[in-house]
Amino acid sequence: MTTEVLRYTAFSDDPAGGNPAGVVPDAAGLDDAAMLEIAAGLGYSETSFLTAPPQGLGGEPGRAFTVRYFSPKTEVPFCGHATVATAVALAERIGPGELLFATRAGTVPVSVTSEEGRLRAVLTSVEPHTEEIAPADLAEALAALGWPAADLDPAFPPRIAYAGARHLVLGAATRARLADLDYDFARLETLMRRLDLVTVQLVHRAGPAEFHVRNPFPVGGVVEDPATGAAAAAFGAYARELGLVPPDAVLTLHQGEDMGRPGVLTVELRAGDPRVRVGGAGVRIP
Repeated sequence: MTTEVLRYTAFSDDPAGGNPAGVVPDAAGLDDAAMLEIAAGLGYSETSFLTAPPQGLGGEPGRAFTVRYFSPKTEVPFCGHATVATAVALAERIGPGELLFATRAGTVPVSVTSEEGRLRAVLTSVEPHTEEIAPADLAEALAALGWPAADLDPAFPPRIAYAGARHLVLGAATRARLADLDYDFARLETLMRRLDLVTVQLVHRAGPAEFHVRNPFPVGGVVEDPATGAAAAAFGAYARELGLVPPDAVLTLHQGEDMGRPGVLTVELRAGDPRVRVGGAGVRIP
């Protein structure tokens, strides 16, 4: 039996931009080892695997699925860019509209629209939260990154933020600091595994609602993730909780520019709803 594996990029309408993801539309019959082997063979930061939805999930018949996400090295509980890629891939087959994904992090609704022939997906995160990071762990993260503490933006207190997966949020005082990413892969991976982090979300503020971000991802087996939807959701929750943005806000995150795969992530916050919406374009990779 041949397993169908699709390739899409998320958070860009250019196949050469955004973050590429694998999509396996029918993963029934694949065990964990087989899924990991497919993800490792693709080499993308994540690949999604779809099976039938659990009983009682809800959603429109034929538009609800169980989704699992594998990097080349491990399974992750949730992945935003692979969710967007999966939603776009499904929309090309069954049409735009509402989708419902059962993930290991929880239930994630996704809405897909067509704008001038281009597909765009918006996911709604599980309920987020943030937590403090111990001073010793922060010091180790900075040492692994090679960042002096003076390079941090004091307006962005270091926190671990969660919206389906855990990310350490660090603010870069300058765009030049963000652009200069040369870290100790093994050292950062060791710390991240101990703290159960999926990526480190490095952020520089370019305007009131505009940010540049980068995401080291050594636990996934890649140096950097080109566009990270789960981290964008976590950052939106972090920024709102700390009063860095209004309770009602639409944020624009630019990611991938420094590695030659520019992408744009839109983060929407709604007053009275703790969840975070992350959207972007997606397109098949030829």
